[in-house]
Amino acid sequence: MEFSEYFPIWDKLTPAQQQTLAGGAALRSVPEGTVLHNGSADCIGFLLVRTGQLRVYILSDEGREVTLYRLFPRDFCLMSASCILRGLQYDVTIEVEKDAEFWQIPAQRYKQLMEESAPVANYTNEIMAERFSDVMWLIEQILWKSFDKRLAAFLLEESALDGSTTLKITHETIGHHLGSPREVVTRMLRYFQGEGLVRLSRGSVELLDTARLQTLAEK
Repeated sequence: MEFSEYFPIWDKLTPAQQQTLAGGAALRSVPEGTVLHNGSADCIGFLLVRTGQLRVYILSDEGREVTLYRLFPRDFCLMSASCILRGLQYDVTIEVEKDAEFWQIPAQRYKQLMEESAPVANYTNEIMAERFSDVMWLIEQILWKSFDKRLAAFLLEESALDGSTTLKITHETIGHHLGSPREVVTRMLRYFQGEGLVRLSRGSVELLDTARLQTLAEK
């Protein structure tokens, strides 16, 4: 599909601005596991996701990861060009979580459009506010919600994304998403298994009782 179908305020741009934006956008296909951006100094431009799934996370000095949010088709990624957005200098990592196609828009070209076009500036501010809300929600979860509830919610979210109750995921990967050591994840999953909520096997977690997991996640 064309770039114009994925950029939500396309019709609010002038023909010249449309040409500037679409003419500079390069469509890339990138396999799962590729790190696209790593640190505030790594400025690769803005990304508009066509297919697949990206993950934005932070990494502690000890090597622990916490997923901040994910990006899906039609989502627009600002953090990959944080170098040109004042006040957005954060050390985040952006990784391809599922094979993806996305348009890569040069940072300076998009910044020029932000300065010329009120709709582009407003759209960018809306996305920034959205991502800030995502991160604030995550902080609330970490601070106020017990790990069993967070784990139950994560398993249900993964099941919905994959369209399956059998998740091909390791305990270490779950820990990366939730910012917890693998050992903590393993202990809680074993507890879930003992309660009949899940079945564990090498490299996978099968959800046996989604209704009870949902109840736990909502407590």
